[in-house]
Amino acid sequence: MAQDSTDWNTDDDLEFEIDNYKSSPPSSPLAATSSDEVFAQLIDMGFSPENIARAIEEHGPNADTMVIIDAISKYTVNSEPSSSKSKTIDHFLAMGFDEEKVIKAIHEHGEDNIEEIANALISSAVSDAAKAEISPTIKEEEDDIDWTESDDEKYAEFLSSDDEKVSDSPENGSKLRSLVDMGFSELEASLALERCGGNVSVGDLADFICAAQIAREFDEFHTEPEEHKPRFSAKKRRIESKRESRPSADDDPVRLPNPMIGFGVPNEPGLITQRSLPAIAHGPPYFYYENVALAPKGVWDTISRHLYDVLPEFVDSKYICAAARKRGYVHNLPISGRYQVQPPPKYTISEAFPLTKKWWPTWDKRTKLNCILTVNASAQLTNRIRLALEAHPGEPPEGTKKYVIDQCRKWNLVWVGKNKAAPLEPDEMETLLGFPRNHTRGGGMSRTERLKSLGNSFQVDTVAYHLSVLKPLFPFGINVLSLFTGIGGGEVALHRLQIPMKTVVSVEISLVNRNILKDFWEQTNQKGKLIEFADVQELSNEKIKELMKKFGGFDLVIGGSPCNNLAGGNRVSRSGLEGEQSCLFFEYCRILEVVRETTKEMRRS
Repeated sequence: MAQDSTDWNTDDDLEFEIDNYKSSPPSSPLAATSSDEVFAQLIDMGFSPENIARAIEEHGPNADTMVIIDAISKYTVNSEPSSSKSKTIDHFLAMGFDEEKVIKAIHEHGEDNIEEIANALISSAVSDAAKAEISPTIKEEEDDIDWTESDDEKYAEFLSSDDEKVSDSPENGSKLRSLVDMGFSELEASLALERCGGNVSVGDLADFICAAQIAREFDEFHTEPEEHKPRFSAKKRRIESKRESRPSADDDPVRLPNPMIGFGVPNEPGLITQRSLPAIAHGPPYFYYENVALAPKGVWDTISRHLYDVLPEFVDSKYICAAARKRGYVHNLPISGRYQVQPPPKYTISEAFPLTKKWWPTWDKRTKLNCILTVNASAQLTNRIRLALEAHPGEPPEGTKKYVIDQCRKWNLVWVGKNKAAPLEPDEMETLLGFPRNHTRGGGMSRTERLKSLGNSFQVDTVAYHLSVLKPLFPFGINVLSLFTGIGGGEVALHRLQIPMKTVVSVEISLVNRNILKDFWEQTNQKGKLIEFADVQELSNEKIKELMKKFGGFDLVIGGSPCNNLAGGNRVSRSGLEGEQSCLFFEYCRILEVVRETTKEMRRS
């Protein structure tokens, strides 16, 4: 056998080495020379001897192994798979993973360990995204370029007060630890304790911190993307000039449509009934994935790339119901023949809450509420509004009007009495979001937990409008894989559409949320089978295949990452798809790919 110093000069030499390797492979790794080891490794990875020899001839016998692999991959990327190993490579390339990392993962874990390969690639993608950040400080500057330099000072002012200090009591130390465990920073928790005092509950402190985050970010909730006017400080101009020298696809955020009506909504013109999908994305099985529209830069490009290059459909639910909810939906559902669920949602605030008409001031022109949030306004704020209005028995001056309207819009306050503006109750949020009344009531869920779960849920009427096309396709029922289910928005949408659910396999980490779905399932007398998993890790590739063979496959894979790491009102942990919760998107991709591949196998057999 040739040594590392061998010169590969002629095609005859290459053919000799190929034939020699085939007829007399090394008996053990210790017996092989380093050049032969590389040759053997590449053979084991599924590459043809001819392409290996060609790559070694091109780059020399002493070239780095990954250089050789890269060259071979270029030769074979457009050819038919020649082995099960190259089929595995193509499998992960179709999911959008980097080719070099796919080959490396297959080499490390073996071609048959698809789940381990997927986990390695997902971990690598998350790690690369984290390493891509220059530093936390620079990242925040880049993400938030529309802030002025005084925003951080305003945020600190909102949280802290010089005349209110909290003693270092054991109780306060416990509250501080509880807030940190909930995901808030120690600085935020300390400032909240200073501002609110030590007598408030942990839930109220958490609400206060969330309110501070919303106040810091508020403009994003009710300003159309086209209306944003970046205001650059000198520091930000320097950052932007540096970024111009290193162009990236992430520098250009996805442009959101105005109006945000997707392929059409029931109450607006502009209906589209046909679109072109990449051939690989054609269903069934169908997939439907939701996330916040105003996500960090590059997020939607990544989501589309990992979901077969399907472009998102952006919809603001204010065009369907009485509350805004800017969301993007990546799906391969048909779009012709959509219809609105009955009874249709109330379209304006006055229709949704008719008892407020009596007290609604003529100068409050709102007809729609803003996005349903996970927190509510404090009693102190609503009392300040009452006092401000009572100071002017007649019509208040313009300054007072502006203050009151701004607060009402920010916190979704409605008028419940003379000069009395109040936040929405959880059951009112359920109505706005299309859930049955008392859907989240009971089951051990506190008011704060109800608000959080509702704020992170689907808007059922919007989702039902999109899913309505499934009814004629599945007249006898549908099998659903529901990922990161929350309080069951997808299931409620299918029920309201009267599409029988033969089987629902649900993945939801929150016990109270799982109980809510279970209660809904029983109270609506569903005839099908509900199977609940607490952790997505329980849904291994083999488990998915087992479930599919048992129930005849899945017709719909529906889900969405929790919004905590992506929402416009969350600057503290708005970390994009590498966030602790939103990185579950990659689990969605893994599971969807297994479902689609297993479906093909079941059809062939």
